[in-house]
Formats: sequence, C-alpha cells, structure tokens
Amino acid sequence: MRKLIAAMNMTLDGFCNHEAMIADEEIHQHYNELLSNADTLIYGRITYQLMESYWPSVVKNPTGNKPMDEFAVLIGNISKIVYSRTLQHVDWKNTTLKKKVIQEEILELKQQRSKNIVVGSPGLIIALTQLNLIDEYQLGVQPTVLGSGLPLFKNIRDRIDLKLLKTKTFGCGAVMLYYEPTKK
Repeated sequence: MRKLIAAMNMTLDGFCNHEAMIADEEIHQHYNELLSNADTLIYGRITYQLMESYWPSVVKNPTGNKPMDEFAVLIGNISKIVYSRTLQHVDWKNTTLKKKVIQEEILELKQQRSKNIVVGSPGLIIALTQLNLIDEYQLGVQPTVLGSGLPLFKNIRDRIDLKLLKTKTFGCGAVMLYYEPTKK
C-alpha cells in the first residue's frame, strides 16, 4: 500500500500561508524529491488556484533556478486531484476535479501499487486526518511568525498522537518534521 503524505509548510506560530514561506533552492529540492516519489497530488481549490496560477508559466519561461524549474515540471506532470464544491472545471494538465472527499475512494487510491500520494492543502489535511487516512506528516516549520492566519490543525476535534520519525534542517532556518500517527 502506498503512503498518503500530508506535506505543509507553516510558520513558527502554526499558520499556513504559501506566500509567506521561504522557498529557496534547498527547500525546492526537498519538494522535488517528495514529488519524485509520488504520482498523485491532492489539493483543495485555494491551493490549486495558487499553484496553477504560477507554475505552468515557469515551465514555459524557466527562471534559471534549477530546483525551482524542476519543481515546475514535476508539479505539472504529476496527476492532480482537486476537491472543490465551487469550481466547474480545471485547466491545468493532468488534473481531475472532484466535488467531495469520499473515504472509500481515497482508500482505493492508497491500495493501488504505485508511488506515494501527497496532500498539500490545509483543509484537506484536516479532512483526511479526521478520516484517519494520513500515513505521514511532513511539516516544514519556517523561521517566521505571522501573528494570524489559517492554523494548520484548525477544527481538529480529537487528540492525535504522533511519533517523530526524523527531522531535516535547512540552511535558511526551516526545519522539516516527519511524523506518523501512532496506532491506538
């Protein structure tokens, strides 16, 4: 069974904001490795629209920053599933639109013999956490304090215990924390 990995950067005070994060070469290389070991990426509408509005243009007009340009190609080529109740269609290549997260569909995806699945939207991380479907959390804690914003674990109702698997420190001061849920 392949893993469903929740991958998210957050500030030191626990807020998610893709535009407030450090995205240097080392961090892009980390995500290149993550996407190279996955073949499905799951997004909600907001994160999808943010990514779709930027990365296809980098494929057409590379920046010259090798890890960033590689990320643009990887994210363009990977299979993407977008969950949205309001979007009527999606234009980014290799993207499927779904209206509702259905536990059985995600379990079926996980059963396929293939590479990992990565979820990169706060709301979907919460939804999939509440369904006990996340196998690993890769939480990038950035050396930034925002003071307000969208907390990553907003609306979690029940306690979730995690086991720290490893850490990875980046030159910019960010730390990647790898966790797996402990089985009860």
